[in-house]
This record gives sequence, C-alpha cells and structure tokens, in this order.
Amino acid sequence: MTPIDGRAPRASAYDWRQFTPKLISAFSLGYDLKTLRQDGVAGVTVAIVALPLAMALAIASGASPEKGLLTAAVAGFLISAFSGSRFQIGGPTGAFVVVVYNVIAKQGFDGLLLATLMAGVLLVIAGLARLGTWIKYIPEPVVAGFTGGIAVIIASSQVRDLLGLSMHGVPADFIPKWAAMWAARASFSPHAVAVAAGSLAVILLLRRVAPRLPGFLIAVVLASVVVGLGHFPVETIGTRFGHLSFGLTAPRVPAITFDRLRALAPSAFTIAFLAGVESLLSAMVADGMTGRRHRSNMELVAQGLANLGSGLLGGLPATGAVARTATNIRAGGRTPVAGMIHAALVMAFMMVGAPLARFVPLASLAAILVVVAWSMSEPHKIVRLLRSPMGERVVLIATLSLTVLIDLTVAIGVGVVLASMIFMHRMAQASTLAQGSVVDEDEDTGGPEPADQRDILPAGVEVFQLRGPLFYGAAASFAQLLDVIDRPPRAIILRMSRVPVIDATGAGVLRDFIQRWRRDGVRVILSGVREAPLVTLGQMGMGPQGGGLEFAGSYREAVVMAGGAAREPL
Repeated sequence: MTPIDGRAPRASAYDWRQFTPKLISAFSLGYDLKTLRQDGVAGVTVAIVALPLAMALAIASGASPEKGLLTAAVAGFLISAFSGSRFQIGGPTGAFVVVVYNVIAKQGFDGLLLATLMAGVLLVIAGLARLGTWIKYIPEPVVAGFTGGIAVIIASSQVRDLLGLSMHGVPADFIPKWAAMWAARASFSPHAVAVAAGSLAVILLLRRVAPRLPGFLIAVVLASVVVGLGHFPVETIGTRFGHLSFGLTAPRVPAITFDRLRALAPSAFTIAFLAGVESLLSAMVADGMTGRRHRSNMELVAQGLANLGSGLLGGLPATGAVARTATNIRAGGRTPVAGMIHAALVMAFMMVGAPLARFVPLASLAAILVVVAWSMSEPHKIVRLLRSPMGERVVLIATLSLTVLIDLTVAIGVGVVLASMIFMHRMAQASTLAQGSVVDEDEDTGGPEPADQRDILPAGVEVFQLRGPLFYGAAASFAQLLDVIDRPPRAIILRMSRVPVIDATGAGVLRDFIQRWRRDGVRVILSGVREAPLVTLGQMGMGPQGGGLEFAGSYREAVVMAGGAAREPL
C-alpha cells in the first residue's frame, strides 16, 4: 500500500534540477516545426485575448493603458522564458488592481515601480529558499475570500464608466466611492450605458455560441466602430488620457530611501504574495488540464525576474494568469515558446498599432472588467464553501469582508490566523476523541499489515491508506497519487479509517481526485470513513445520500465491491 501522510517530498539540498526553466527542458526533448506551428497558433490566440484585457486592467489600477500593454509584453515574455510550467501565460491580472490602485494613490507611480522591484526580489528569494511548495497551502476559504473581495472592488470601480458618470475623482475606499457615485448619479450618460450593455451582450453571446472567438477583442472593436461612426458623446481612452507614449524606455531604478522602503514594504509583500499564490494556482490548473507537473520553486523565481523586469522598464506588477494560461492550452500551446510569441505580438501592437487604442470607449473596457470580476470571483466555489462547516464559512466571510472594507493585507492575515485557530481546535477535538478505545473494523488489530497485501487484491484494483487529518496543509500531497499509478486501474480503494477530520479544502481535493479517475472509467470506493469526515462530506454534497460516491463500512467490504468492478469489462 502507498501511505499518504501529508508530508511533501523533500528535494535534495544539491538538486538544482528544480530550478531548470521548462523552456530548457522542452528544447532538450526536441523542438520541431510542428511544435513551433502549434505554439504560434496558441501565441496569436492568447495575444488577441490579452490586448484589450491588459489595457482594461491598467486603467482599473489607476495607470494609463500603455502600462498594461508594456507589462503584458515584458513580464509576459520573462515569465514564459523562465517559468517552471510549460504553459504559463503571465501579465497584469485582476488580483493586483486593488493594491496597485492604492499604491499609486498614496505613493505615486514611482512608488509603485519601487514596490514592484521589491516584490520581485522577495519572489526570487522565496523561490531560491524553496518556499514554492508551502505557498500552495493557503486555505481555500482564504483564497476564495480575497479573490471574491477583489472581484467586488473591481466591479464597483467600473460603475463610473459603465454609467458614464461625470466625476473629477473617485475615492479609493469602497464606501466613500459608492457615496461619491451616488452623488453623481444624475450625470449618467445613456450613450455610455448603451455601449456598455452592447459590449456585455456581445461578450456573453459569443461565450455561449462561439466560445473560441476572442469575445473581448470583438466587443471592443465593435464598440469603437459604433461610437466613431455614430459620433456618440462617450469618453474614450484618447479623451481621458490624451497623448499616450507607446514603446520601451531605458531601464530606470526609482529613488530609494529607507523611509520609502519602510512605507512600501507592506504593499511589496502583498504584491509578492499575490504573485506567488496566483502563479502557482495557475500552474496547478495547467497541470490538471495537461497531466504534467510544474516546478513550483522555479515558478516563483520566474515571477520575481518578471516583476524586476517590469518594474525597471516602467510596467505594473505581473503574475501567471489562469484564464490566459487555460486559453493557451486549449489553443494547442505545447511549450513556453507560445507565451513568448504572445508577448512579442503584444509588443508589436504596442509599437505599431497602439495609436488606434485612443478610439476605444471606456464603457466597453468596463464591460470587460465586469466579466473578469465575475469569473475571478468563482461564485460556484463560494456557494460550495458556504455549505461547508461553520469555521470555513467564518473564514470566507471575514476575508471577503475585510478585503472589501478594510485592506487586502489585513484580510489575508486575519484569514490565515482564523483558519489556523480553527484547525488547532479541530485537532484538539480529534485528539480527545482518540483517547478512548477506538477499534474500527477497517483496521487490522492483530499485528502489522502484511507486506504482500496487494497480492490478495482482485486484478485491476489499487488500494491507498490515508492517515491523519485531510486538511488544507495536507491536501496538496494528494496529487502524489496521480504519480504512483502507471495506468488507470479498474477500481481504487481509499482506506480512510485513520482520517480523523476533513476540512473544505481537503474535501475539494478529494472531489477533484475522484472526478479525475471517474473520467477514465475508474470506480473509487471510500472505506471506513469516520463520523466527523462523513458529516463534512455530506455538508459538501459528497455524502452517501445523493453524492454519487461509493462507501464501504470496512476494508473487506470494499474489496468485495472492488472485486465486482475488477471483473467488469472496461
């Protein structure tokens, strides 16, 4: 049997292979014209998606649109070139909007550049210190809470352009912002509302009937043509920002003083944390879609180098983008060359075609960001977590509320502390219950388990013993099961009699594991599940009633059930 004890595998102190970029690995395996063609198609597809999105995110962050294009080009190229994932696409993302807006408002754009450089250094240090394995262990309710809060802030920041409100400035804080927009409600523009509604309709319609088409770009182009031909009195990039300077500048280091470093340290840590978490989440999504494995520590180093490059050349913070990475995979990208081609195309547009950007209506970009906010909020995940045990719900709601109303840094800190306290409380409860005489039929009490237990299993059946709590810190090691099995069996038995507790993250990982093998026609049988984990699974819609899962009261019963599966044809 293969025990899963919750401990991540330790790399040798002298094993530097984990710091080899996937670009080098891909070339070492051979790179031919067919692969280049596939990467080229994917690179063009992602560039088309990235162009309007980069400008929209820059504007939402309080910067000019060319800063978004510059970030997508420079940071996107560096992320792909040094990434620990074959498929990672980087650039500006919605996660940074809140912190970037606040830094620019308080410290100016020069302060943002310094904070970005500081974050880059922190990410490189984190990667070299092999912290990539541990950043992934942030509890799911915390991640869902702050991403949901960021989505709320992004959506609310677009109300001004969606309605065409005449305002000289918009407060940074959530409640004062809504108060200012309410005071300016009489100045709304019907033309802006029509452009925003039309753009939103085009995006949603194309997502339903032709999801492969670049809905964002098509909506922006159509809105620009309609506004230009109809001479609509709608604010555009050109009318708000005037002349834009597109192109690269010489690298420049902002003025550095101790007071500035101290003032920007919290923002730099937040940028580094968000870049690390989002890039590793994106790489894990890519792993799930392709069956490959990324190098988490090299991924952090790549994010650090990208933010250093972006900061030196006047760009915004950057990280791996889940949606653009998934688009790259669906478009047929095979190696990091696809991301490098995407960045080169964005740079070419910035040099040659960017003057056309001045005709883009801000209402159409606002519609894009509303869609982005809805997608990044992952409402299905929030609904699922709201059905989880009370502790996870408290962490989710607290993190989301603090992100919106107070500060992102405070929200993350409070969320992690709350999750840790809840975990310690559950471990104390589990230890108390374990003090009694607990004899489970699923456990062998007559001595050590035989080493040849696999020999008595029916053909085509695999068995795994899970030991210890399946909580957010141990959930990531579940991915090791995918590496252990060479080919799909007919049935898998998960022995869970020694799992005292499961939290929402562990249940989510268990759900993903079961769904993965179900797609390959494999039955997964859970044996000896204790009462506390069974209650959590039931709350998450994974219980014996209506969950669609197979449960066995004991290991022997599970073997009998799996034996029937082993005799069934594939």
